[in-house]
Amino acid sequence: MWVISFLLSILVIFILTCVLYIKWSQNYWARKKIPYIKPTSLWGNIENPFKQKLGVKLSAKEAYMQFKRQGVPHGGIYKIAEPVYMPINPELIKSILAKDFSYFNGHGFPHDAKKDPLSAHLFNLDGDSWRNTRIKLTPVFTSGKMKTMFNTVLDCGKPLTQHINAELGKNKSLNIHEIISFYTIDTIGSCVFGVECNSFKDPNAEFKKFGHQVIKVSPRNKIYNFIKFVAPTIGKFIHVRRVSLEMERFVINMIQGVFDYRKSAKIVRKDFIQLFMELEKKAKANKEDSFTIQEIAAQAYIFIVGGFETAATTMTFLLHELAYNQEIQEKLRNEIRETLRSGNGSLTYDGMTEMKYMDQVVNETLRKYPPLAFLNRICTKDYKVPNTDVTINKGTPILISSMGLHHDSEYYPNPEKFDPGRFIKEKKKYRPSFTFIPFGEGPRICIGQRFGLMQIKIAIFLLLNDFKFLPSDQSNYKLIFEPTSVVLGTKEVVKLNIVKLNH
Repeated sequence: MWVISFLLSILVIFILTCVLYIKWSQNYWARKKIPYIKPTSLWGNIENPFKQKLGVKLSAKEAYMQFKRQGVPHGGIYKIAEPVYMPINPELIKSILAKDFSYFNGHGFPHDAKKDPLSAHLFNLDGDSWRNTRIKLTPVFTSGKMKTMFNTVLDCGKPLTQHINAELGKNKSLNIHEIISFYTIDTIGSCVFGVECNSFKDPNAEFKKFGHQVIKVSPRNKIYNFIKFVAPTIGKFIHVRRVSLEMERFVINMIQGVFDYRKSAKIVRKDFIQLFMELEKKAKANKEDSFTIQEIAAQAYIFIVGGFETAATTMTFLLHELAYNQEIQEKLRNEIRETLRSGNGSLTYDGMTEMKYMDQVVNETLRKYPPLAFLNRICTKDYKVPNTDVTINKGTPILISSMGLHHDSEYYPNPEKFDPGRFIKEKKKYRPSFTFIPFGEGPRICIGQRFGLMQIKIAIFLLLNDFKFLPSDQSNYKLIFEPTSVVLGTKEVVKLNIVKLNH
């Protein structure tokens, strides 16, 4: 009996010690004399991760707005016992993301290339390993390389319009995100892996199954996301897989298979795999280290994550807004028709890049619905905040609310209104820099930005040329966001009515 009493006493002492440590830690910003939001529980300023209503994305936005109302340039919040620094002033954000990047060159995410090879991708890498990989990958994403893949992406858009035509005979109200995701799966499969996925024709396509696995909010992903964004320190001591062994084997085996087949058959194709093969050839010629199959697979995996779901959700939000803003939809359609006329009835890469209103509509969608609603960095060495006496200590996480910036009425009056006119040249030049950061900014800006925008613009071009989008009886203009997903997405299915247009 005394043993049980002794163990219970030890447990109580341990719990009390943890509570006292958390309470003491949650006075960190007060001791630093930095404005902070008082924690409401032992979870700090975040929600109980097992009962989330807002999620990190909207919680960060609310914290941004609270500091903004106080008129302070920065502030502090807490993830349980861990202090997190939040810059609010665009100049401070610019310093962290660009000017003083050497102090904040990593995300601080746990990953293990040996135990979880697909986790060692560009987004997770820090320091020299990130820098070396970024330098090698940068030539893959130039505008010239995008131009070579333009027709491949355009070809993936044809089954998209054909599928909608076929579905309209059955139901005028369609799940727009599901349909768009088939298109993004096909473009990623074709441009990254060099395989024809046929997502629209084959409901059991293997690539489609794994594509949905990537973005599915599964129990494993919830645990991983919690550790990654809320408790990365814990992630250093325990290993939670983000990627299943099945997915890992699928990606690595596919990459290896494509490499072997192309080398033996001497096949050349305009896609990312071909570009990696060229990098390998160049590295051998210069007697340099080239990417291993596992390293290539890791980069291919992040292309799936970045190119599949972010593009699909952005297009879903864009079409949702156009359905409720018919005058904007019609204006964009007129530009599309004019582009077709000037291009002799076809879309070209140069024609796409010259569409100014398309660019404004896409940017306004990214403003209102940034795929990455917040950016995070880790302070890698002590940093004195410019024009203050404050020092951010090494190891401090940094949280930048892109959603907060994008909905700040100082920079975007009436921020809930969908207004592409915000991005005309005259208005853009009067806005402070670093107030529009849907792809991040500075040296760690999204490397696949050009490809993602090309994906989106081609699909919207084809869809609006053939169809008119209207609100469904089952839809509401105000959308509810899924709290546990990493990429900003909706909790409910977005359905729209689609009408075939006569040319």
